Amino acid sequence: GKNMVNPELARNFNFQKDSFMARISFDDLLSIGAHFGHVVRKWNPNFQPYVLMEKNGVHIINLEETLKNLEKALHFITDVISRNGEILFVGTKKQAKDIIQQEADRCGMFYVVERWLGGTLTNFSTIKKSIKRLQLLEKEGSSIYENLTKKELQMLNRERIKLSDQHRGIKDMRRLPDAVVIVDAFFESIAIKEANLLEIPVIAIVDSNTDPRKIDYPIPANDDSIRTIQLIISTLTDAVIEARTKDDAVEDIKLDSQQSDSKEDKSEIKEEQLSEETKIETAAEELEVNIEEIDSPTEKTSKKKLVKVKTTLRTDSEEKKTRGNKDSLKKPAVIEEKEN
Repeated sequence: GKNMVNPELARNFNFQKDSFMARISFDDLLSIGAHFGHVVRKWNPNFQPYVLMEKNGVHIINLEETLKNLEKALHFITDVISRNGEILFVGTKKQAKDIIQQEADRCGMFYVVERWLGGTLTNFSTIKKSIKRLQLLEKEGSSIYENLTKKELQMLNRERIKLSDQHRGIKDMRRLPDAVVIVDAFFESIAIKEANLLEIPVIAIVDSNTDPRKIDYPIPANDDSIRTIQLIISTLTDAVIEARTKDDAVEDIKLDSQQSDSKEDKSEIKEEQLSEETKIETAAEELEVNIEEIDSPTEKTSKKKLVKVKTTLRTDSEEKKTRGNKDSLKKPAVIEEKEN
């Protein structure tokens, strides 16, 4: 049975054994309470497909759906990273803050953990200016700080601290992200609206009080449990890191193959060059003799001449390579030198 799989297909995305699934199991989710939804009266009716049952007045989320959707999100992330995309992690409520910052740092992506500034995506050009201002304030020995009163200095410091707090996760973001990962879609509704406006795909942990239709890759789970957030976000982060290392490996293989090809070409070229160089050297030696015969007032001038001759030879040989002319030999250079 094993050998029936076409290896070419097996490398293909949809044909892969679910490598992500092995990482996170049904029992993992169950043990950390990812299946608890909100109180029944708080629910959003569009969440219906992800609800398993109602128990003690609380909705229970179907973890099968959670796993299935997590898988989709992971494949999408791998795809984004393989295209050199960037991801923005958003989680501003207190359970998610630390986790988001830590995980985003771990995979070298951007994050927002203080309040979501309205227009962080839709008005990014203005946010950029604000970031520029922050970089100016953070520059040590900047001309701004020269001859100011104590109070003015304090004001600038206050501004710097405020800006660095707000923008610390997106300081290096040059352009809009290619995907946004959000914890608690209900709480971060502004961020989702902005992403939808700009058609940036959204991956979000949604609870039973949220409408999952506004989100491209919803992951139904309990978004108030710290351990659930930790598990899901770290799985997404692992996918980012894995995709990146895979890409690097692929690129290395490509580079190696290119290098081995170019090595063969280079060896041929080298042989040609060597024969050229030997010719040049012999010609140069002859010239040296000629120059010594000529009584020059100082050694410097003769040396200069030698250098000149060598360069003319070089250019001649290069021309010969390009044109393939056998006529442009080094004789003319020699003759000129003698005339001088």
